[in-house]
Amino acid sequence: MNSEEFRKKGKEMVDYIANYLEQIESRQVFPDVEPGYLRPMIPNSAPEEGETYEDIMKDVERVIMPGVTHWHSPYFFAYFPTASSYPAMLADMLCGAIGCIGFSWASSPACTELETIMLDWLGKVIGLPEEFLAGSKGEGGGVIQGTASEATLMALLAARTKVTRRLLAENPDLSEGEIVHRMVAYSSDQAHSSVERAGLISGVRMKKVQSDENYELRGKALRKALEEDKAEGFIPVFVCATLGTTASCSFDNLMELGPICNSENLWLHVDAAYAGSAFICPEFRYLMKGVEFADSFNFNPHKWLLVNFDCSAFWVKKRSDLIGAFKIDPVYLQYDQQESGLVTDYRHVRLAQMFLDFVKNDERFEICAQVILGLVCFRLKGSNALNKSLLQKINNLKKIHLVPCCLGDKFILRFAVCARTVEPNHVEFAWKHIEELATELLTEGGKNNKTP
Repeated sequence: MNSEEFRKKGKEMVDYIANYLEQIESRQVFPDVEPGYLRPMIPNSAPEEGETYEDIMKDVERVIMPGVTHWHSPYFFAYFPTASSYPAMLADMLCGAIGCIGFSWASSPACTELETIMLDWLGKVIGLPEEFLAGSKGEGGGVIQGTASEATLMALLAARTKVTRRLLAENPDLSEGEIVHRMVAYSSDQAHSSVERAGLISGVRMKKVQSDENYELRGKALRKALEEDKAEGFIPVFVCATLGTTASCSFDNLMELGPICNSENLWLHVDAAYAGSAFICPEFRYLMKGVEFADSFNFNPHKWLLVNFDCSAFWVKKRSDLIGAFKIDPVYLQYDQQESGLVTDYRHVRLAQMFLDFVKNDERFEICAQVILGLVCFRLKGSNALNKSLLQKINNLKKIHLVPCCLGDKFILRFAVCARTVEPNHVEFAWKHIEELATELLTEGGKNNKTP
């Protein structure tokens, strides 16, 4: 299909869509087919040659439409609404044409920055507290997910990572596996099944807490569950509260749950997938009272706000918790404006340069790769065995932690500035520690090499 054909067929498709929606009331809302109806109606394998647009559209009516549940029919009252509108369809066309993949600022600056700004707009419209907005200097911010299920999983994984790192720092003898095995997350027994699935995927035990007579999760029930689990040696980490449950559109009591979560240092995620759109109306905002206690908040514009599926808006108060949980930067994804549009921490680069200078000033060491951002690859001049011994000494003492890599046939030590809280004194301490262990190792080697 060339551009001229696209122009012609595009107009025909617009007419087909407009006619479909104008006449949707005349179509049977739920299909009258049996499971497996489709396979006998289509070939067993893909055609060797492409078919004409006209034949394909005939098949849409002959094969596809008989099996379609018409979610936009005025007679469709099932599940929850799914949004659609002519402007959203046109926007989807433009997105498809531009075809950018906005996984980072460098991959498409406009895409990344527009998402951040639009989520600020939307957060203001529904009345989210300022802490959830990115602004120009804020710590929060929003990101678009595919579904509320994904947002819940993202929040739980971020909570798991945050707690794991804190406990590992406090208890170096613990392993990550031991910590995660003891973790517990909580939700109402009315929460969507995706919350339970998030627990299965994350490896965190998900406990359903009994709701009250109005199908709401209350503070007293949560407190009881927490006390029981802590007494058994478990580690509570996460609570998912629902505003607008799937079964009954009940609302968990954030004013009771929030203070408990804050005092117990639990991540509170608010799943408002269905009800969140209603908070645009001031008269419904009383339903989100207590959202200021939450760490993350999510709702689906693709339910009420005329935006095509899939568009699930997800906000966090501290985006560093989210970024820190999922940040993996292979070389091909690194770029100078990392995290632009959010907040770029150029201190990582400066601190890496500081460590680089330390290494350069010690003639026993060598730099093994160009230092551009926050990583320094270095090694002792000598054998791979010597450097493996140095790394073993470093990690056995657990005062700092490094991991190696191999560049060619060389065993390399990697010094990566990772934490937001790293200061120059931490870098200096790390270098002195490495330097002392290197001296100790080389001295031992010298002694061992002496003949008696």
